[in-house]
Amino acid sequence: MKLRLHTTTLTLKEPFTISRGTYTERKALIVELSIGNKSGFGEASEHAYYGVDIETLVAKATSLRPLIESYALDNPENFWEFLNLHLQGFSFLQCAIDNAAHDLYGKICGQPCHRLWGLEQTVLPKTSYTLTIDSVDKMVEKVKSHNFDIYKVKLGVPNDMDILKILRKHTDATLRVDANCAWTVEETIRNSFIMNELGVEFMEQPLKADDWEGMKEVFQKSALPAVADEACQGEADIEKCANSFDGINIKLMKCGGLTPALRMIRLARFSKLKVMCGCMVESTIGISAIAQLLPLLDYVDMDGPLLISNDPAAGARILADGTVEVPDGPGLGITMY
Repeated sequence: MKLRLHTTTLTLKEPFTISRGTYTERKALIVELSIGNKSGFGEASEHAYYGVDIETLVAKATSLRPLIESYALDNPENFWEFLNLHLQGFSFLQCAIDNAAHDLYGKICGQPCHRLWGLEQTVLPKTSYTLTIDSVDKMVEKVKSHNFDIYKVKLGVPNDMDILKILRKHTDATLRVDANCAWTVEETIRNSFIMNELGVEFMEQPLKADDWEGMKEVFQKSALPAVADEACQGEADIEKCANSFDGINIKLMKCGGLTPALRMIRLARFSKLKVMCGCMVESTIGISAIAQLLPLLDYVDMDGPLLISNDPAAGARILADGTVEVPDGPGLGITMY
């Protein structure tokens, strides 16, 4: 098996602002695993909040090249376990390698990954479209210029609820709110009742990731369901989430790829948690991996390719209302440009 590393910069169509800051581009690493004339692809992007930079990922992947290229690929799950000890603290790189292995294995087998797992893409959740923090006029303009059935509204500014009230006047679409750790316990509980009146479906990660006591209070007193994002990075977090949240947002880069994501879904179902899969700023390479999980999800946020201007691949497609078309091609269904 051959390893090739490709670096690129994903350029956002417009500034992306959340409660932690604003950015206009993200560096990304594309991992390619090849056997003969077949190649599989996976993706990891930089992320300041998680302390991830592309130079470090490339150096780590390069150091693992002899180990990776020595492996005779039998299945992606065994390959993940084979590398796991060497990738502790490198979940973003682990994700890129694991997803590339799934893509390659599916191409060798001539089947989409979801079909190899016994899944069929029949009734699927629609993706939300992200409204980043901006002037309320620009946020309203985005709602008016799109036709999505679901919007994820990024909040975490002093006039949060005023923004939401204005947005609700301009759309009947489902609204979900993501505060990205910006609220206090008191704000969250108070806002939950306002959001409930406005028909918000759920709120995502209102408190700081380590505020478990605060989330228990929110869990008991809130008028809305809460979904863990920053507080749920991997399998070990699910038990804690079950006592403080109504659902979890699995991000493949946080947990280390499709292999652990499948285990997390099973654990979440056992704990009676709703399951969402979300994305970073990433291309169709990463989104096509998420698409394989759609039959197992309650909610999905996979609008990454819609936010960038230089997508390097074709694969899963998002239609105007948020419907996802999953390619029937082998592996992740990716074709590189």
